[in-house]
Amino acid sequence: MSVIGVECGAGRLRFGDIVMPCTIGRGGACAAVDKREGDGCTPIGTWPIRGVLLRPGKVEAAGIRLPWRWVRAGDGWSDGVDDPAYNRPVRLPRPFSAENLIRGDDAYDVIVVLGHNDAPPVPGQGSAIFFHLSEGRPTAGCVAVERTDMLRLLPLLAPGDVMEILP
Repeated sequence: MSVIGVECGAGRLRFGDIVMPCTIGRGGACAAVDKREGDGCTPIGTWPIRGVLLRPGKVEAAGIRLPWRWVRAGDGWSDGVDDPAYNRPVRLPRPFSAENLIRGDDAYDVIVVLGHNDAPPVPGQGSAIFFHLSEGRPTAGCVAVERTDMLRLLPLLAPGDVMEILP
């Protein structure tokens, strides 16, 4: 098991000898027990890496050792606190609130799904905490890095790796 360390206060991500800048949520970092849907906080803790979602035509999948799949039109992630599928992948359209995984920007060209609030999900305690591409601004609670850094890091990650988010 390898650890991706995120130092929120320093805006830095470490993986072995690799160090790169990262961005976190607009609400800063917060204790996982205090995380609430929509607060913009990045939850402190150690989160398993569940897998990777890739946008076709935007990135290559060669060399990725983590479980992965292509994102398709209609793929979403539930953030509706009343949704029985809260904090799970869903198909759109949906009668509950859900984030579209095909965005107008490039942030979700690579989505590394983190195991925050998913075993089992507790409605309202945060959904869709991902490790994704940076768009040059704080995230909605995720961790993000520049595309070149993500593409350098992604083939180094393996099943069993975790992300440790520190204050």
